[in-house]
Amino acid sequence: MNLGGKARLFAAIFLSSVFTAGAASAATCGNDASGFERWKTSFSQEAAARGVGQRALNALAGTTYARKTIAADRGQKSFKLSLNEFMQKRGSATIVSQGKKHKAQKASLFAAIERQYGVPAGPLIAIWGMETGFGRFLGDQNTISAVATLAYDCRRSEFFTDHLYAALQLIDRGILTPQAVGAAHGEIGQTQFLPGSVLKYGVDGDGDGRIDMVRSTADALASTANFLRAHGWRPGAGYQEGEPNFAAIQGWNAATVYQQAIALMGRDIDGAR
Repeated sequence: MNLGGKARLFAAIFLSSVFTAGAASAATCGNDASGFERWKTSFSQEAAARGVGQRALNALAGTTYARKTIAADRGQKSFKLSLNEFMQKRGSATIVSQGKKHKAQKASLFAAIERQYGVPAGPLIAIWGMETGFGRFLGDQNTISAVATLAYDCRRSEFFTDHLYAALQLIDRGILTPQAVGAAHGEIGQTQFLPGSVLKYGVDGDGDGRIDMVRSTADALASTANFLRAHGWRPGAGYQEGEPNFAAIQGWNAATVYQQAIALMGRDIDGAR
């Protein structure tokens, strides 16, 4: 074997050992609280190596295993209801009634959003009402603990690991605080964005120079419109089941009854278009 061949062999052995060591030290998921602290230590080391800042690492260190989050993740029974049962349980008639009032009160905001993103008021208001009762209840779980717990949990570890890294970036950027609270799965703000979606689709809807999904209705609604547009929303096309823009609503939530409910409530809020 010539010297070049030996060098390549040594390099391959070295790289193999590095990757093997990395795999061995990777954070290991679990199905109960017993391994959470050990997982946090390992994950923190990985996060630091990926450039996560000290502020975010401190926030991660302060997390606790979120038992309510696990219970919520295992018990999403409402998505198994029929469409009529689901809409009744979620108060669709109230959402439509109050939604029409919000549409009239915020007409200029919704007009501006539709001009920019092509998304009409109806589905945005339906999502806003369905998710948080028009911003009245945003959740009561610590966001970082919720996302960290789901990243550790083996059921959907890979999916929520991405969102945990996003949440840590949001803390480093000052968009999210370590004390932030939200929904059980770590959703943030008035329309309940997961952290990764805040990074990808969050926009400054009120022009104050920052993205605030919690306190700014304009930011939350414009970001929701931006999300739908990025998922294929076509200005002027219909959004009922079977129409072009229904696919964008499917991108928002994977449950069929949820998608159907948003489309129907949006239609009733918008009226004839």
